[in-house]
Amino acid sequence: MQNLSLLSQTERNRIELDKQAAYTVWKVKNAKAGYEAFAELSNNISDDDDRDLFERAVSKYKVLMGMK
Repeated sequence: MQNLSLLSQTERNRIELDKQAAYTVWKVKNAKAGYEAFAELSNNISDDDDRDLFERAVSKYKVLMGMK
């Protein structure tokens, strides 16, 4: 297992975006949030590459959680 504090800020940010994507898909699937939660989070990400990473992670977790 790797110590996350040793990763670069960019890598830690990408891990956080992936976690947010998974949690948001879980919330929508379990009716804790609406589909607008995806757009709200995506719109708050200023970097285009990070936004793309987040959207790909959302798609991945939708499939894994049986939402598609």
